[in-house]
Amino acid sequence: MINSQGLNNKLQNMLDLEHFNLALAFFAFCGGFVDATVGGGGLLIVPALMYAFPNQSLATIFGTNKVVAIAGATSSALGFMRRVTISWKLILPTMLSAFIFAYIGALSVSLIPKQLMQYAVFILLILMAIYTFAKKDLGQVHTAVQFGPREIALGVIFGGLIGFYDGVFGPGSGSFLLFLFIKVFAFDFIHAVASAKLVNIATFSAALFFFAPAGHVLWFTGVYMAVFGFIGAICGTILAFKLGSGFIRIFFLILLIFLIGRMGYDLFMN
Repeated sequence: MINSQGLNNKLQNMLDLEHFNLALAFFAFCGGFVDATVGGGGLLIVPALMYAFPNQSLATIFGTNKVVAIAGATSSALGFMRRVTISWKLILPTMLSAFIFAYIGALSVSLIPKQLMQYAVFILLILMAIYTFAKKDLGQVHTAVQFGPREIALGVIFGGLIGFYDGVFGPGSGSFLLFLFIKVFAFDFIHAVASAKLVNIATFSAALFFFAPAGHVLWFTGVYMAVFGFIGAICGTILAFKLGSGFIRIFFLILLIFLIGRMGYDLFMN
């Protein structure tokens, strides 16, 4: 005789699992979409993973997020590389520096006072938002700069600093890269996003090299979400090219305001 209560419970568990998977897919898609334009996809994916896996350590949540993030960044980078010219002379040394220092940052995570870093980043985000809002023409025109030793050295230095920050803490690293390429190297928003995605691939990979051997990756969940993150990034890249630098500037400002609000809440309300 069939136990109707047991069958109902089994069906309910299957429905709950389906809703659970759909929710993760939705957040992965949205994270990939946002990340493809201005960065910050982790702001959606990390909370979703924390809610879905409350018993997992933060290291495992961050490690799983990096799997999704690499897929989205790769998808976005490939889309942009087909349409813009990448300044490899600058980007390759910057990527290498970012990779090395992101790994060092991940190793040093227990030695850095995170609250002090949060305050510093909070202030930097406010300054970036004010500057971007005040400079209406920021990132609207792409200037073809000749990259000599000075520019490459600056790329290595800034790549190392942002890479280290990404390894230690993370939120906002894509926004810092975007601002760096626009302000320091006179890129427009489209070229800046393309370059930032390539550097992000380096920082995300370095973090994964740290998390994966330690067993801090939920591979099934990470790969499942990575598929939807990849698709979301394709959609975000297409929209970025269709609407141009003006749209990305507005989207960038919205993201900065969201970052400031979230970090401000964590610092002053908790």
